Amino acid sequence: MALKQYGVLKGKAINKIIGQRSSPHYQVHLIDDTTDYRIAVNVKSNLAPSELMYLIIDDFQHPVLEKLARLDKGFTPLQSAPNKMALDFIRGNLFDPRQIRPLPYNVPGPDNDLNEKIDVYVQRAIGDERASVYAFGERWGPENGLKDKYFGFKPGNGIHDIHMNQGNVGEFIKDDGVWQDGALLFHFPSVDKVIVGVGAEVWPEQWVAVFLAFQSQCRHTDDHTGHRLPQCEGTIIPPEKEHSVQIVAALVNPEGEDSGHETVTLINLAPDAVDLSGWFIADNNKNRSPIADMRIKPGATGVVNLDGQGAQLGNNGGIITLLDPEGLKHHGVSYTKEQALSGWTVLF
Repeated sequence: MALKQYGVLKGKAINKIIGQRSSPHYQVHLIDDTTDYRIAVNVKSNLAPSELMYLIIDDFQHPVLEKLARLDKGFTPLQSAPNKMALDFIRGNLFDPRQIRPLPYNVPGPDNDLNEKIDVYVQRAIGDERASVYAFGERWGPENGLKDKYFGFKPGNGIHDIHMNQGNVGEFIKDDGVWQDGALLFHFPSVDKVIVGVGAEVWPEQWVAVFLAFQSQCRHTDDHTGHRLPQCEGTIIPPEKEHSVQIVAALVNPEGEDSGHETVTLINLAPDAVDLSGWFIADNNKNRSPIADMRIKPGATGVVNLDGQGAQLGNNGGIITLLDPEGLKHHGVSYTKEQALSGWTVLF
């Protein structure tokens, strides 16, 4: 069925409440120029194991950021499709899935549980009048005549499902879909400050991304429904293995005509040779270029020449994905407009 009102909420954080009790959510009070909202972020799962999988990237870079920065404040409905602003943990090459880890929501001591990891950036966003918060998920409300049960504003209004929304089990299968994953992003603009006796000091622009998933979800899902594939055994996300073949570089903006001159460089990390015949390189729009007659020796690289008929690497940022003959993702990377310099190869 998928989410009914998927989109992104942009605004200014002004208050927060950490997650507590039996089904805790970290709550954020967000405002735009006219409206109050509440962001409800799961920090514990109702299904065992209860610890959420989390990843926080404090120098997040991805082509979606250029589009986000141009958004007006408030809620923006998003089309669940590639090459838009919608997020997909599997297909969007947002992060390295090997880096996501489980973390309890409430542990004694400082900076060692999920509440505290999120709180660091929310508190910073509250204290920085120029900071913006972006929450991806499902909209609810406005609830006419009802006060928000946490912050008291009226009417109740906000966004939830700030986590992966595919590969579910049980009653949550109804929420499955592709290009509709939730996340929490923070944008802190650059700061120039003059310090007497020292001179000018500059804090660069910073994007921070918080990605959350449940251990009961699967990382291999159907390209149309978002339902888990047969490759998912049991209900716990298996540890992400090191893929033997990875994308290490790409010439995305060759000098002169791009079409037919773009390349993707692969490396074989395994101790045995790998035959990539029948594999594919895919782009932002899911266009595929088949790999033909390529066998890579251990420790060696192979270059895939894109002929312009399938995958095409845009100069304004994009994603590159390596798919096996069954269409399963084996590795993926992203690059920004700033990295796509004419004639230069992007190194991943």
